[in-house]
Amino acid sequence: MELSDILTQIESGNEEETERRLREYNRENSKTFAFDCKEEDARIKLCQGLLTVVRRPVQPQCQSTCLETMRILSRDKRVLGPVATSEGILTLAGLARIPVPDADVKPLDEAKSAVEERVVVEALKCLCNVVFNSVAAQQVGEDVRLAQGLCAYLRSSSSTRHEVGLFSLRVLFLLTALRPDIRGVVCKEMGAVGLLTGVLERLLDVRWVGPYEVTPSDPQAPPVPNEKSDQVMEALKVLFNITMSDFSDEDNYHQLRLIAAIMRHILMLRAQTEEKTEETHSHAINLLSNLPVCCLDVLIDVPLQGGLEKYGGKNMDAVQVLVDFMEKRIDKGSNYKEGLTPVLSLMTEGSRYHREIRRYLKAKVLPPLKDVKVRPEVGTTVRNKLVRLMTHVDMGVKQGAAEFLFVLCKESVDSLLKYTGYGNAAGLLVARGLLAGGRGETEYSADEDSDTEEYKAAKPFVNPITGHIEEPMPNPIEDMTEEQKEYEAQKLANMIGELSRQQLIRPMGVRKDGSLAPLEEAVRQCSVADSSESDSD
Repeated sequence: MELSDILTQIESGNEEETERRLREYNRENSKTFAFDCKEEDARIKLCQGLLTVVRRPVQPQCQSTCLETMRILSRDKRVLGPVATSEGILTLAGLARIPVPDADVKPLDEAKSAVEERVVVEALKCLCNVVFNSVAAQQVGEDVRLAQGLCAYLRSSSSTRHEVGLFSLRVLFLLTALRPDIRGVVCKEMGAVGLLTGVLERLLDVRWVGPYEVTPSDPQAPPVPNEKSDQVMEALKVLFNITMSDFSDEDNYHQLRLIAAIMRHILMLRAQTEEKTEETHSHAINLLSNLPVCCLDVLIDVPLQGGLEKYGGKNMDAVQVLVDFMEKRIDKGSNYKEGLTPVLSLMTEGSRYHREIRRYLKAKVLPPLKDVKVRPEVGTTVRNKLVRLMTHVDMGVKQGAAEFLFVLCKESVDSLLKYTGYGNAAGLLVARGLLAGGRGETEYSADEDSDTEEYKAAKPFVNPITGHIEEPMPNPIEDMTEEQKEYEAQKLANMIGELSRQQLIRPMGVRKDGSLAPLEEAVRQCSVADSSESDSD
């Protein structure tokens, strides 16, 4: 379909022929995402022409077709000039029924027919593409108060149709993700945290039985439909963005605890597929990571079924979901930075400040050692998998895994080395300045942490570097004479010296405070310290 033919029909004002040509163009380009640069000017003119058509008193079917064409064109960020203006954004907002100042907006309730609803959905989809692909459109969206209009719309629409609600939330997500200054504005002016909490309550049919307690989900209940799951995830993404702002007053603290309670409810729900369930849980975990750590007690302050008192009567069902989620993400073996580090961070902070959570996770992840015949990183237990991550190539992943295990060990170096071996823990110890041993700065309760009889018997034979009992190795210098030993030692020293001079390696030593320093500096510091002690004697 030649764009010049479409432009000619638009200029002639022939609504029926324009719509027919556009439908043909849409069929041909529905899957097109890379466009011919030679037709760039024509596509810009087409964008402008489409805005002209949708402003005319044309039939909803024609508006829907025009907007579908604009959605296709808006995949190309180079042609968005006519749309990324106040006039363009206000036109799309009006067609989407978003109540913003200066936009010609009809109430959404008037979109009674399927065609009229289609116009609203297509306008929202266009806004998604335009806001995502155009910095100018993002600025215009802020200037015309598009985010505030979306909040007002979500507040007034209690029974929104699926696609309208989904794409309204998606536009709001894009605005709050790409324009950080909008986050605080919608929170203060529109009460966005409470608004989106209400959206989640409505979508999930939440029933409160206590201040921060939701009616438990029935294990036999049908899974959450995909349409609701999609909207829930969009709402969670918006909440994640806006909770990155500062919340310090008492009312917001109450709202954040309500969110924590709803996140617990979400963690206990199932979607229609395993993938959808995992994706929903991922967004819930991301949001929980944004909340103040003092709010995480809401996850476990739920009555137990059966009255188990092992962990102070706290309900650990949601924490177990986190453990299962973490193990699934580890087993996937990819995208650890985005998929795994949030749940590791959440469990680390939860364990650091909530004794019952730490005790439960310690029992699940680092149960008492019995068999130390294999290396800590070898095996299929959660501990083995996390220890393997301690030497991962991605710095964030290995730090997250190491920090989690360190906190489970109450930041005791000796306890960590028992479970991981010195070699796997060296990176964390260097970063924390704990190569010489000791503890981290956080204070923990003095609950029991005793060794098993099996470990006590095996402990004298454990190699502290590898963390397991090694088979006896033959001594390579056993049959050497003293002269041969001295020759090999001198040869090794010469090789190290040569590598050091070429700056291929840098010999290091440990300062008195447990941190690393170049070997000369560490030796000099120790010599000065020893000299001072001798002088004082």
